[in-house]
Amino acid sequence: MKVASMYEQAMGESFNSLPLAVQRFHTLVGWQELHGWVDTDAPSTLAARLLALCLGTPRRATSGPIRFELHAAPETETWTRHFPGQKMTSRMRLDARQVVEHLGAARLTFDLCDAGGQLEMRLIGLHFLGVRCPRWLLPRVVAEETGQSDRLHFRVQASLPAIGTVASYRGHLTISEKEPV
Repeated sequence: MKVASMYEQAMGESFNSLPLAVQRFHTLVGWQELHGWVDTDAPSTLAARLLALCLGTPRRATSGPIRFELHAAPETETWTRHFPGQKMTSRMRLDARQVVEHLGAARLTFDLCDAGGQLEMRLIGLHFLGVRCPRWLLPRVVAEETGQSDRLHFRVQASLPAIGTVASYRGHLTISEKEPV
């Protein structure tokens, strides 16, 4: 019997409404290596660069190939993104129907939803250096995935008032066109 992936468990039936490339990506199991293309932007201010350093997010503008390593189990995943000139690793775990991501000094909690044919990760909680951030101070985070044929397209941006953009990257990964596992 197939065990549902972390994203399937978090989203329930709405997972099946996502584009097939997004479903294929989020039903991969074990260790996988994917390739694609990515464009990154540099953080917008000195304070944003310092936060990017604490998080391990890209700290300079680049454009080039990305290598993505995925270690996926039903309730945990590790994502290692090899950007041009930098590596970023985050660990995710399922907590009830939410995904909690550990990224550098931050622990981010997301609700996952299908928003008109794209996966959106909506930030609902943040701990930085173990301290809970009040909801009114949460950064503005855009984390979206769409898909077309064998490509998973992604866009991520995080910004804070008075600090500016801390992380921003977008691109695609090539996903096998096999049926979801």
